[in-house]
Amino acid sequence: MNRMLSRFALPAGALLVLWILTACAPLSPLPPADTASDAMPAAVTVDVATVIGPVSPLLYGSGYGPWVSLRPETLPLAYDAGITVLRWPGGEWGDHNDIRYPQLDQFVELAHQMGAEPYIHVRFLDSTPEVAADVVRHANVEMGYNIRYWAIGNEPSLFEAGDHPWDAAAFSAEWRKFAAAMKAVDPTILLLGPETHQYTGTPDVDPVDSSGRDWLRTFLAANGDLVDIVAVHRYPFPNNAERTSATIPDLRADAPRWTEIARNLHATTMEETGRALPIAFTEVNSHWTRSIRGEATPDSLFSALWLGDVLGRLMTERVTMMTQFLLVTGGDSGFGLLEKYGPRPSYFTYQLYKYFGHTLVASSSPLDDVTAYAALTADGALTVMLINLTDVEQSLPLAITGLDDPAGERVRQAERRLFDVEHTAEMMGSVDTTAPVVLPAQSMTLLTFP
Repeated sequence: MNRMLSRFALPAGALLVLWILTACAPLSPLPPADTASDAMPAAVTVDVATVIGPVSPLLYGSGYGPWVSLRPETLPLAYDAGITVLRWPGGEWGDHNDIRYPQLDQFVELAHQMGAEPYIHVRFLDSTPEVAADVVRHANVEMGYNIRYWAIGNEPSLFEAGDHPWDAAAFSAEWRKFAAAMKAVDPTILLLGPETHQYTGTPDVDPVDSSGRDWLRTFLAANGDLVDIVAVHRYPFPNNAERTSATIPDLRADAPRWTEIARNLHATTMEETGRALPIAFTEVNSHWTRSIRGEATPDSLFSALWLGDVLGRLMTERVTMMTQFLLVTGGDSGFGLLEKYGPRPSYFTYQLYKYFGHTLVASSSPLDDVTAYAALTADGALTVMLINLTDVEQSLPLAITGLDDPAGERVRQAERRLFDVEHTAEMMGSVDTTAPVVLPAQSMTLLTFP
């Protein structure tokens, strides 16, 4: 067993305000990189002078619920995960059970210990606006938690399939009553919605109700004036009737789709509301089934690399929030960043992004399955994330322009952190960046230029 896999077997304030002010509109596509010549491989390029904007501090999220738990072995890992927002209770559980205040209080304590913003989903099915308002009252008035992020119901686009009489129009009208009651208690809360399932922005596959109405568009037409962040869910696999797990080529081909999907969500929001509202993907994983122990299931190395690339694409497309599903699961599914006694590969995706900068700048890669993302830290260091989704080692020159470095000294060497089959987001020392940068097969590399 290799070193990394044996380890797996062992028992945000002012920046967010700036983000909300600048992040809602989609970007124009960056120009394509030049084609590599036969004589010299084309370079990964970074243009520090071309600032895309702040990286949302809410992109590094996850979910948690009363049906899972952290053990003494995994609590320290959760505290150190780098999770910035924690969604609760989420999932189907949240629409079939009432929130108990002791549970909520324990969750808020956990979120605070993790350094994460709490994000609460109140029950919609078999509940009332008054009950939802009471949850807000307990949390923000009586307890003073000042929880900012709230949602009403989970994946309402599946309600009719579960024999619940809520089509898109009826849900949207009732959602409005919940929203008004909750905001009457605390006008400062931010509401996310509608959290429909499997959004892509493709009309022939997006969820519709029993009358053929598009769920997201119906909701936005009714509540575009009340919703604060437009939120949807997506799990790309399985995508067949047999519910077979994805292969590595399947997952590799899916990653670029997130660029188009995020742009579609921005466009749909503007079309239906006339406003450039923030957008979010509040349940994300490679599989929606309990797939586990496959080459590309959620507990695999490749799914962790896919998640890393998806994160880079979402920040490039100005997405405000992403919450991966789920923080921890046992051996019956691969969803969790953590398993019962330790980390899964996707945990180290978050570990690497803990060192990524906060101000995104332009970058490009000459290879389709090698992606590059670059950002400046608060103290001016340049960070470059290089994700190699190919099955072979890649060696690419690095061309950095626009850095305040008249003598060219800063770009000669970088600190390197590596996540691959043998390394768990570890510091690997300094690397000479005047020579081509070597990227191991199926890996994430973070370079930091102090």
